Amino acid sequence: MKTRTFLRATLAAAALLSGPAAWSQAWPSKPIRIVVPYPPGGSSDIIARAISQPLSEALKQTVIVENKAGANGNTGTDAVVKAPADGHTLLLCDVGALAITASVYNKLPFDPSKDLRGVGMLAYSPHLLVVHPSVQANSLKELVALSQKSKIDFAVTAIGSAPHLAGVAVEKATKARWEYIPYKGGSQAISDTVAGQTQVLMNGMLATLPFVQTGKLKVLGVSKATRVPLLPDVPTIAEQGVPGFESGTWQGVLVPAGTPAPVVERLSAELTRIIRSPEVRQRLTAQGAEVRTMSPTEFAAFFEKERRNWAGVVAQGGVKID
Repeated sequence: MKTRTFLRATLAAAALLSGPAAWSQAWPSKPIRIVVPYPPGGSSDIIARAISQPLSEALKQTVIVENKAGANGNTGTDAVVKAPADGHTLLLCDVGALAITASVYNKLPFDPSKDLRGVGMLAYSPHLLVVHPSVQANSLKELVALSQKSKIDFAVTAIGSAPHLAGVAVEKATKARWEYIPYKGGSQAISDTVAGQTQVLMNGMLATLPFVQTGKLKVLGVSKATRVPLLPDVPTIAEQGVPGFESGTWQGVLVPAGTPAPVVERLSAELTRIIRSPEVRQRLTAQGAEVRTMSPTEFAAFFEKERRNWAGVVAQGGVKID
């Protein structure tokens, strides 16, 4: 009996000592899911599909991109939170929107700060303020004046999303008058604005730029501190009467909170290498996204900063969802 007890204790101690190494060697043991909590065609979806094949090659496992839209990204996020914390389910989303969630929703089935663990940041793209070509405005000032005379429908990816709150901030600063029309994702908001069913849209540059380049949408401003190289003649929103204004879409990867540190570190290293590779970087840069990487520690600090910043905007705009 004593021999068995000693043996069990010895094995338990060995398992504890070799835990991280065992995890790094055994993972991944099955296909990996990248959950995008928005419909296909948006910025997060574009980036997920850009990295999925290189990640599959690096980890020697199938990597599947799964769009799980609903409730402003909360449906897909909740599915990841409830998934096994074994490194086989990843969340790739707009980190800014995720940081907003806790301030906007009165009831959530998860706590982003406690139930998710950041792996790393991947990319950033500023928001573009665009209008349907029929809109008789060629600047933010002209658009504001137009909105004060007649109703303007402002398409937003969802109530409480980063583009919605960016629109609220511009509205408050310029005394514009928008009527917000919510959608279930950026691609649907873009489609309706292209069709002329809504007149104004603010959305991530990565998903919106192709429609500007083909003349289907007219760009009036960019929400970055400085002008962007792909649109050198387009003034920033800050230049047009909203000093210091900057917003955008930050794409990052998160996993369930209990995911082992060796798995998080390996994922972070592989994703950083992939997103910085010339092929992926050039592909995203050509569409208006900037590669911006962060370690898990830097990511956690950034997320907390975003959460505090957006909480102030939410309070100012009085945006709440039951």
